[in-house]
Amino acid sequence: MSNGRTLFGTDGMRGVANLEPMTSATVMRLGMAIAARLRQPGRHTRIVIGKDTRLSGYMFESALAAGIVAMGADVWLTGPLPTPGIAFITSSMRCDAGVVISASHNPFEDNGIKVFARDGYKLPDHVEAEMEALMASPELDAQRAAPADIGYSRKIEDSRGRYVVYCKATFPSELTLDGLRIVVDGANGAAYRVGPAVFEELGAQVIAIHTNPNGKNINARAGALHPQTMAEAVKNHEAHIGIAFDGDADRLVLCDEHGAIVDGDAVMALCATRMLKQNRLVKQTLVTTVMSNIGLERAIRGAGGHVVRTQVGDRYVVEEMRKHGYNLGGEQSGHLVFLDHATTGDGIVAALHVLAIMVREQKPLSELVQVMTRTPQVLINSAVEKKVPLDQLPAVQSMIKDIERQLGDDGRVLVRYSGTESKVRVMIEGMDQVQIQGWAEQITAELAKSCRA
Repeated sequence: MSNGRTLFGTDGMRGVANLEPMTSATVMRLGMAIAARLRQPGRHTRIVIGKDTRLSGYMFESALAAGIVAMGADVWLTGPLPTPGIAFITSSMRCDAGVVISASHNPFEDNGIKVFARDGYKLPDHVEAEMEALMASPELDAQRAAPADIGYSRKIEDSRGRYVVYCKATFPSELTLDGLRIVVDGANGAAYRVGPAVFEELGAQVIAIHTNPNGKNINARAGALHPQTMAEAVKNHEAHIGIAFDGDADRLVLCDEHGAIVDGDAVMALCATRMLKQNRLVKQTLVTTVMSNIGLERAIRGAGGHVVRTQVGDRYVVEEMRKHGYNLGGEQSGHLVFLDHATTGDGIVAALHVLAIMVREQKPLSELVQVMTRTPQVLINSAVEKKVPLDQLPAVQSMIKDIERQLGDDGRVLVRYSGTESKVRVMIEGMDQVQIQGWAEQITAELAKSCRA
């Protein structure tokens, strides 16, 4: 972790529910620190709390609220709502912070906390580090409110409706989705209601799957991590497109009318090239991460644009966009950030941009995504017992250098540890699929041997 952070990773705090650090006691103290650090002088502090559909969400919602009201701040609860919906509610209701209880694409046993500032953007690393330090300090306890100044907690009854209206407003007012059949996979997560509602209200015929959460089935063989069910449903219902969200719906995976999977790189290529033609892509630049396919970069260059890469994590994409004024960025995994409309990745908003292109150009998705030719890519995610710094693994470094020498300008190698899980990711791009698969397996095997506890 950077900047003195030990609890927070690349996307908030995350872990197994009811085990440290994801215990109610630690989360309550985090709630106290959030209220103390993000309060604004001269006004009463208000903080929004939302969640996905995990069983442990109720426990952490109560713990966070207890910590926040203990500091004299008020809590407004949205209930299950996509992460971008909570960012929207935070800024639109002029709250001091928004807190999301979600472990995104992880299984139900995990949970996490991520925090938005009052402007709807995720907190920078240094603020998270300050909150961590405050959690460990006796100074935090000294800031508790007097009995008469304890805050209150209440529910925002119309939070889902507000977010649905916001999403629909990002779709061109002169267009409708009349005549389109859409399969929507809610991953039994935060978008299980709002996802289908947005597309139905715009005129589409929606076939909704995985929209019956029970607290334990979020992401279970469903959603963006397991899009095969969505693809089969598209073929069975002769739908025009499939849209699969992850657990907190800040990202998506699509499939075309034939059931072929369309990832974030292809969506970025489609949207960015259209924005370039319309002179709407600020500074003719798309921001993405080191994981995106070389084919995306070539497609954007071919259309007269540029690509800027960041480290993995949509927060770093957004930071780069804000720093230089860019308005489109995202990740191969499906986080798409349209800063003209949203402050964070939003699966529903991204889907609406693709649907608008389909409606305007009257072309199927299978034809539209041909704007990008993908370079063969292999990605292996492997569990590790400990994360040994890569520069301390000479055998791995030697392998990487040798492979890079053989690839030349026709490929690249990327090895990195996950910021949210005990895993290492090995990605290789090159022209020979069999060759790069073999190389990736060799590096993964060496890492497994070198990263034993």
